[in-house]
Amino acid sequence: MQPKLIRVTTSARSALLVALSAVAFVSCSKQAAERPRRQADDAIPVAVAKAEVVPLDRTIAVVGTLFPKDEAALAAEVEGRVEETLVEFGDRIKADQLLARIDTTTYDALARQATANLERARANAANVEQSLKRVQELRKDNIASLSDLDTALAEAQQARATVKAAEAAEVVARLNLQRSHVKAPFDAAVAERIASAGDFMRVGSLLFRVVNDGVLKFIFQVPERYAGQVCADQPVVFSVDAWPGQTFTGKVYLISPQVNKTSLAFNVGALVPNPERKLKASTFARGELVLERAAPTTVVPLDAVGVFAGVSKVFVVESDTARSRDVQVGRVREGKQEVLAGLKAGETVVVSGQTKLFDGAKVRVRK
Repeated sequence: MQPKLIRVTTSARSALLVALSAVAFVSCSKQAAERPRRQADDAIPVAVAKAEVVPLDRTIAVVGTLFPKDEAALAAEVEGRVEETLVEFGDRIKADQLLARIDTTTYDALARQATANLERARANAANVEQSLKRVQELRKDNIASLSDLDTALAEAQQARATVKAAEAAEVVARLNLQRSHVKAPFDAAVAERIASAGDFMRVGSLLFRVVNDGVLKFIFQVPERYAGQVCADQPVVFSVDAWPGQTFTGKVYLISPQVNKTSLAFNVGALVPNPERKLKASTFARGELVLERAAPTTVVPLDAVGVFAGVSKVFVVESDTARSRDVQVGRVREGKQEVLAGLKAGETVVVSGQTKLFDGAKVRVRK
């Protein structure tokens, strides 16, 4: 049985082509509509925040040691036996307060003797001066010889020299008497009493160590890169282990002119008032040197910054693309991270979803 041949007319052929074209158009339109949807589904959802500028103190972290502003090792200035000591370690003392006596009886007697020798020298000098005047009058009348006048002049000069020597001896004796009374050089506290009553002291033997703890020195080091930013009167805020939760303040007054070759840092000293005597000398302290108060500082949420191979990075959203950016960070303040370089205020950074990101990744901001 032969198959039947179906003849397709020209009009039927045209209708068929139109139908196929319509089907193809509908299929392409559907694919074009679904393509953005698939691209949106491929974008990584992230949460973002704006980098903002806030006023923050610009600081450097420092560690150092507290020293007394003034300290002294009081030594015997005269030789003799200690009669008594009047203070003990820990005692508060005032300037010129009597601390000890060293053989004051002997030095008082020597001072009295020096005064008597001076009075005798002055009396002898006065008598010699009168004799000189008489010889000079007699010489005018040619009664006294020239040799008599020369002798009188020599005796007068010797008497005057004797008076000067006696005056100097009395000054030394009075000074030694004063030195036998050991006194405080300034307001301070006794850190150590070395001598005791009955000890024989030679000149230079240590008696006491005293420190002025009313004002302390906080000595710390600053990296050399900050040398041009450190100046006098900058505030330093620090704390010590003995007073947890409490801060103390000082002001810079000493800046070393030399950088340590080993640490590549230089010493800075700050004066710290200590009226309540809470702080003690030789205490370790840590704190901050304030370079600038309320400086405009770019900050971002702490979660926006990540560290990769030792480099701090953030992801900045540009349109719908995440870009990796290296940044230089400062300190963390109230949940915000200081950004010193690499980011501008107003830029959008990713704060959540960074683990899936890479440079150039497409992102979708979660509402």
